[in-house]
Amino acid sequence: MTTIKRWIAAAGLLALMFARQGWAQGTPANVVLTGDVIGAQNKTYFELPFTVPAGTHRISVDFQYTGKEQRATLDLGIADPERFRGESGGNKSHFTISETDATPSYLPGAIPAGVWRLLIAVPNMRPQTVSHYKAEIRFNARDEDASFTTQPLDTGKRWYRGDLHVHTAHSDGSCASQSGKIVPCPVFLSVQTAAARGLDFIAITDHNADSQNDALRELQPYFDRVLLIPGREMTTLHGHFNIFGVTQFIDYRVTPGGLDLNTVLRNVRSKSGIASISHAVAPGGETCMGCRWEPPANVDMGLFSAVEVINGGQIMFSSTKFWDAQLHDGHRLAAIGGSDSHNATHPPGPPGSIGWPTTVVEADELSVPAILNGIRAGRTLVDLTASHDKVVDIEAESSDVHARMGGTLHTAPGAPIHVKIHTVACAGSVIHLLLDGKEIDSARPMLANGANASLEATLTVGAGHHWLRVEVREFNGNLQLMSSPLYINFPD
Repeated sequence: MTTIKRWIAAAGLLALMFARQGWAQGTPANVVLTGDVIGAQNKTYFELPFTVPAGTHRISVDFQYTGKEQRATLDLGIADPERFRGESGGNKSHFTISETDATPSYLPGAIPAGVWRLLIAVPNMRPQTVSHYKAEIRFNARDEDASFTTQPLDTGKRWYRGDLHVHTAHSDGSCASQSGKIVPCPVFLSVQTAAARGLDFIAITDHNADSQNDALRELQPYFDRVLLIPGREMTTLHGHFNIFGVTQFIDYRVTPGGLDLNTVLRNVRSKSGIASISHAVAPGGETCMGCRWEPPANVDMGLFSAVEVINGGQIMFSSTKFWDAQLHDGHRLAAIGGSDSHNATHPPGPPGSIGWPTTVVEADELSVPAILNGIRAGRTLVDLTASHDKVVDIEAESSDVHARMGGTLHTAPGAPIHVKIHTVACAGSVIHLLLDGKEIDSARPMLANGANASLEATLTVGAGHHWLRVEVREFNGNLQLMSSPLYINFPD
């Protein structure tokens, strides 16, 4: 075979390899480096320079080569203009480095502009072997800014369950050490506990910190049944709010005449993240400085996607009245919950335990974009029992127009609205249908009479916008589930 034919055959094999391994990501590479390594280069090193432009906060590299069946071996590393940033040998064909996180083997940190170098070692290359390599380099890859995995952990539309408010050693999370001392609690314990409790996802939301992201980048491949969602509790002097799906630093120092809260929230959205108000009615003042939601008067509540209506904390408490007030003002806000865990080893059940309460999200798959889209769409409920199966959903129909929880039903004032409530694993529980946050005379509490129950009610509403939601309670009144709203005549 001639050299040209050999090269064409190898190039075809290389393309097939990339396709099978899902190597090429969705966005085109900013830099592509290709070349050959021949037998004479056995046991040598060489470098592949490339230029990183100013304003880059993440570099992602995909590297493959042919000739492995002939024991060709190329080891991979990288250096920035100032220092060595890591070497993974032959065990990784993909890595990412950002200001806040990096693939294990590599160092996170500032991404200086200038000439970077891929560092290639050639531990083995037979005399007659020609190995063809290809390196694709991407700058500011959005999928890796938003998640620690580029592939969903599970597929299929269903209800996924998780905890969206957890603290670790990277802020004020603590737990007992091996000798019983109270020490900062490592990230892996929170993820391990979430896995043990059967959660599908967890968000580590340390206060104003993004240092936890490096640990999460390392843990995600091992915990391949628990989606690790980038999170942060933005701890301002006017209240706390969680952001999800963003790994980049976002300034939190909102002050009169300085950084505007709306600017912060728009920055979150520009990075494909979402924001949720935390424990809005928590004690304030010196009891819990900055914990109560007391934002500047000009805050645009439309920039939030959700409210943490149930917070585990030290005592499980509700921000339902605050939430209803925002819905009354016309803001679409999904219901989520969070344990606000500060101790990963806290035994299951009491307030502050990971998974108590659980946020349940209907999503197309177990990925960060899908979970965030489920929250944006209002396909959520809060489970205060931390069950593995309880669900409540709601749909409504009027004059041949249909909507379900999270959606909007447009109907004329006074027109009959037929409501269906679906429950799973709630046999014996009492179902309360609430209109505008209040019980409805025409829809008295109903009993879920089976493991999978469907209950119906008919009601009418006046002019203006309204919302329906459902609470599932025990006979003694203890709250079990709370649904997100179904909106009626809300503006689009």
